[in-house]
Amino acid sequence: MADTVLYEVTDGLATITINRPDAMNALNVAAKVALRDALLAASADPGVRSVLLTGAGERAFCVGQDLREHTALLAAERETGTSTTMSTVREHYNPIVRAIAEMPKPVVAGVNGVAAGAGLGFALAADFRVVAETATFNTSFAGVALTADSGVSWTLPRLIGHGRAADLLMFPRSVTAAEAHGWGMVNRLVPPAALRAEATATARALAGGPTSAYAAIKESLAYGAGHPLAATLEKEDELQTAAGGSEDHRIAVQAFLAKEKPRFVGR
Repeated sequence: MADTVLYEVTDGLATITINRPDAMNALNVAAKVALRDALLAASADPGVRSVLLTGAGERAFCVGQDLREHTALLAAERETGTSTTMSTVREHYNPIVRAIAEMPKPVVAGVNGVAAGAGLGFALAADFRVVAETATFNTSFAGVALTADSGVSWTLPRLIGHGRAADLLMFPRSVTAAEAHGWGMVNRLVPPAALRAEATATARALAGGPTSAYAAIKESLAYGAGHPLAATLEKEDELQTAAGGSEDHRIAVQAFLAKEKPRFVGR
């Protein structure tokens, strides 16, 4: 992977780090391509059982679009009469968010600092958010005359409600980690110095769990968000039938009867 994004797999855990700390991990084209490809690689790798997504440095998780590069690209468009810059939503942001949300294994966001714009979208698309107490969140889109992308219009109202989401999108401002925790945007708050260790421990715990069951849980939650109860019950039946035939379920039942801790294999 390009050095704008670091990718490492150890004992079933893929750690993906947005690595532009001097730019507060803002996303230029190279970083977006590398992040998309790293997430797709983790999703496809059967040896990966969970993913930790974080940012390098202490200031930012990811502040979204690199506006310096964006401004240069827009200027080049005016000179050439082309219009391709905003295709980044289709080419980069949408695939990144889908890779996080649809990955058949859990994704933990270790939010070490500011999460803004697309960076906020990536954090909200994750399954679990471990957040430094000094981190902040900002929708930021309207501040540069843009609308929501990176799934924020879908994830944010589901976490904090339509009214509060509309308020944050139309009047973008920094939200403290404590406030975000109170609203349900954050799963766990930790001191900044403990963020990396706590986020890694959470992701490692998930890497040792029943991976196929986690995949089914993610699928059922996504399905239930857009379907009525009757259809969701049918989906639960389908997914539970498959889970009941998994090797991990057999291991769990045998461990229960033996009064032992199960050692899941992820199948």
